[in-house]
Amino acid sequence: MNKLERGWKPALILVGFAVLVLLVMDFNSRMSELRRLTSEKEDVSARVTSLVETQRSLETQVTYATSEAAVYYEAYNFQHLGKEGDVLVVPIPAEGNQPQPTPTPAVTPLVIHNWQVWLSLLVDQPLRLP
Repeated sequence: MNKLERGWKPALILVGFAVLVLLVMDFNSRMSELRRLTSEKEDVSARVTSLVETQRSLETQVTYATSEAAVYYEAYNFQHLGKEGDVLVVPIPAEGNQPQPTPTPAVTPLVIHNWQVWLSLLVDQPLRLP
């Protein structure tokens, strides 16, 4: 009888130790999942913050574009229009003062022979241009 009593106590301790190991492994996997999800939450939160700022900026631009100030700015600066009562002045150049066109310099292509390229690659020196 003494052997029977001594046999189930160590078995019970081993079973308890195995259950404890399984619980620690489960806890470790849950902590790993928590770290992964926390990192993902921070990434998504940063993207949401960026998108909200973009939305606010776009809403501000839409508000300005539909305002009367933007219409006047576009009309005065780009369309050369005016309001009622404005006197538009169009400058006309004098007869003798015609602007001279600026000549465009001709670009001459630089000819590099194949043997020059190979030589520069073989001796590991930069290609010398004339």
